[in-house]
Amino acid sequence: MTTAATAYAELEDRFRRYLVLGQAQGVLHWDMSTMMPRGGAEARAEQLAVLKTTRHALLAAPETGDLVAAAGEAELDGWRRANLAEMERRWRHATALDEDLVEALSRAETACEMAWREARPAGDFAAVVADLKVLVALVRETAAAKADALGLAPYDALLDAYEPGGRQAEIDPLFDDLEAFLPQFLGRVVEHQARRPAPVPPPGPFPIAGQRALARHLMAALGFDFDHGRLDQSRHPFCGGVPDDVRITIRYDEDDFTPGLMAVLHETGHALYERSLPPAWRHQPVGQARSMSIHESQSLLIEMQVCRSRPFLAFAAPLIGGALGGAGEAWDGDNLYRLLTRVEPGLIRVDADEVTYPAHVIVRYGIEKAIIGGTMEAAEIPAAWNEGMDRLLGITPPGDGDGCLQDIHWYDGAWGYFPTYTLGAIAAAQIFAAARQADATITAAIAKGDFKPLLAWLGQAIHAQGSLLSVPELLTQATGRALDADLFKTHLKDRYLA
Repeated sequence: MTTAATAYAELEDRFRRYLVLGQAQGVLHWDMSTMMPRGGAEARAEQLAVLKTTRHALLAAPETGDLVAAAGEAELDGWRRANLAEMERRWRHATALDEDLVEALSRAETACEMAWREARPAGDFAAVVADLKVLVALVRETAAAKADALGLAPYDALLDAYEPGGRQAEIDPLFDDLEAFLPQFLGRVVEHQARRPAPVPPPGPFPIAGQRALARHLMAALGFDFDHGRLDQSRHPFCGGVPDDVRITIRYDEDDFTPGLMAVLHETGHALYERSLPPAWRHQPVGQARSMSIHESQSLLIEMQVCRSRPFLAFAAPLIGGALGGAGEAWDGDNLYRLLTRVEPGLIRVDADEVTYPAHVIVRYGIEKAIIGGTMEAAEIPAAWNEGMDRLLGITPPGDGDGCLQDIHWYDGAWGYFPTYTLGAIAAAQIFAAARQADATITAAIAKGDFKPLLAWLGQAIHAQGSLLSVPELLTQATGRALDADLFKTHLKDRYLA
């Protein structure tokens, strides 16, 4: 007879296997993005499909549900109780889908991503739209199945997999508020900048070898452990791999070093979070990152809050100039600060400044909701994208390469999580403010290149918590309040109108 305690123990073993298989899947994705020859696409599609269906079968098996029900009677401590809740949430998501749909979706994701890799540099949306239509149909089927099983709207059912508990009803008013605030604020910032000396662009070109060396130096200074991670190149920057083997990728531009530098610092924020998740729960759901918004808060805290600040650039300016062979006014900390906080509407999300970045996300969020809701088809995405960029930022992409093809996410099947980028930006401002309030030495330490006080606070307040708490509970415990956009607005005003 299976006791409640035995059922819980069996669940821990089952989820350990499920998560380890997921780690293998993650490394295969990294390889596909960085090193795999195009001729390996068919074999990789097969590998990923088998891994995904194997994981799904393990999680969706009837006995998993029986174990979840039985374990509910066990006497568990706080961590194990939270772990069981996460197990049940993941099980409910899995049982909403049959194995054939999981396999079809996996194959469509790989096919569409490989088509995107050719279409993006060519700016040729027509080259990917057929694969995207197939993928969108399967994503809608997934959303509908999960909606029925979870009692949620289709978009919320997708969002819940990335942002547990996240709902459109909470996001829409928040984004409506930002959409009303940002255009007028952007105008004030542009006027304010016009009254001050423009930054001097450091003269290029900037050899990739120098940029790579600089990236590695600053990653190490921030605390990235190269014994447990590596830096590579890909078409789209990302952080992947597993907590004990974190893989960061970046793309370089020999005419402008700043996008690559900021991207690698952003991804380092993701990596530091992954590496600091609770080791004792490494292979259990409660030991995983809490949500995409919290993950993004950690990357944006490092990139935007820390690495675009005056204290950081006072430390980093000599390193940047030394690595790239620069000297003089263009390379001093004050000029680099003005350069890296320059506000100007641009086409590329990952290169956008803090003020205009939310507009990029709001455009994508609107398209995602329309696609999942069936009021827009895949072929209509370029026109909707261009209209949104013109409406919110007053600019229109000259081609789809700088428009709707710029992000990999939709083409590799990640639908329903774009709002978490701006939720993360809001949380980043809130968390960094709380960190500095808790430890007054943090700012001065950053100016000396010492990130230990900040990382110690983050490690205890955010990283070590894993998925023990809900997002509102985590933010309230760490900062004294749930997500608050007013703190983000205050940060923008303090930085860009001072």
